[in-house]
Amino acid sequence: MSDNTVKTLEVTLLDREFRVACPEEDEADLLAAVTYLDKKMREIQAAGKTASMERIAVMAALNIAHELLKTRLGAGFDLGEFKRRMQAMQATVDSALAEQDALF
Repeated sequence: MSDNTVKTLEVTLLDREFRVACPEEDEADLLAAVTYLDKKMREIQAAGKTASMERIAVMAALNIAHELLKTRLGAGFDLGEFKRRMQAMQATVDSALAEQDALF
């Protein structure tokens, strides 16, 4: 059982600091998301089409949402379903291995 401890992290996006509350067990995922978002925002900034932080953030959010929807719907590949199937397969393997351990 997890302890559900919430931490406050300081993250940087386009050289600006933000404080974000995050469950301790999700810290690595949040930091990966921050890195990905910062990269997308820098790409938009480098293109030079928009200057304000807010517009860059909105454009990055739209681009990431589009990527997500394309991944989930575009090619008929549902990442969530894939993860559920992998977890079910892992549970089956774990169960089979546990039965084997009982034999020895």
